[in-house]
Amino acid sequence: MSESQQKRKQKCVSCGINIAGTNAAAFKCPDCGQQIYRCAKCRKQSNLYECPDCGFMGP
Repeated sequence: MSESQQKRKQKCVSCGINIAGTNAAAFKCPDCGQQIYRCAKCRKQSNLYECPDCGFMGP
């Protein structure tokens, strides 16, 4: 997958907005290693997230 295709698929796992070109965080799920993206707003508000692969939930 090309870099531009990856950016189009990047959505905040908490609220679902497209985070391409924003100040978002990307990190690996602590349980399964799946790449997770969170927008700045959800990070600031400490919204919960759930890994789409394994169901791990975090703040």
